[in-house]
Amino acid sequence: MNFRAIRTIYLHEMSRFFRTIWQSLASPVLSTVLYFVVFGAAIGGRIQSVEGVAYGAFIVPGLMMLTILQQSVSNASFGIFFPKFSGTVYEFLVAPTGWIEVTAGFVGAAASKAILIAAVILLTSFFFVGVHIAHPLWMLGFLVLTSVSFSLLGFILGLWAKNFEQLQIVPMMVITPLVFLGGAFYSASMLPPFWEGVARLNPVLYLISGFRWSFFDIADVPVKVSLVAVGIMLLICLGLIRWIFATGWRLRE
Repeated sequence: MNFRAIRTIYLHEMSRFFRTIWQSLASPVLSTVLYFVVFGAAIGGRIQSVEGVAYGAFIVPGLMMLTILQQSVSNASFGIFFPKFSGTVYEFLVAPTGWIEVTAGFVGAAASKAILIAAVILLTSFFFVGVHIAHPLWMLGFLVLTSVSFSLLGFILGLWAKNFEQLQIVPMMVITPLVFLGGAFYSASMLPPFWEGVARLNPVLYLISGFRWSFFDIADVPVKVSLVAVGIMLLICLGLIRWIFATGWRLRE
């Protein structure tokens, strides 16, 4: 494995992030503050607690997961799409690097950005509510696994997209609705039985449930199921990326 190639791609992508560090961090922090004002203050005034957890604290894992998914997908998709758009992707194809090095560089940078922004959101939440993390190591594990998995999904999206419009379709029309319907701001147990069953068809519910368990020791689905769901998604994405590089689909067009 060419670790120098991975390091070069990773540092190049991270330098783009740090050149606009204030813009990159200010937007999610501002969004978090607005969510706390709207959901924490307005709705929290009517819903005091959910399963014994203060509502303001209950939505923190959901807010973090919403940002992680959005940032992972958008950063990874734009990272590989722009070389395709500018034609410089051929430099990666002819260089002494394989699909593993290219994927690790872009996906590693996208996941790192998402984790950094999620950490800032967690720190911001301390100014509004008291958050206790019951299982910090599991929280970090879910954070990393989810960031990497959705960065892989974003990488696939960047390879698939032919224009900037297609690049925005999945984050806006798929990812965000799934997060809102996946229990980011409520527990699936609060829903009527029929809609609770429908909610369990949403894969994002398993991610949010496992992540929330690491905070408050409560979950809508068993933690093992959440881990299996993340693992399956990760393996499927890796398989698709390997196939894309092996066939040249959307890379040599």
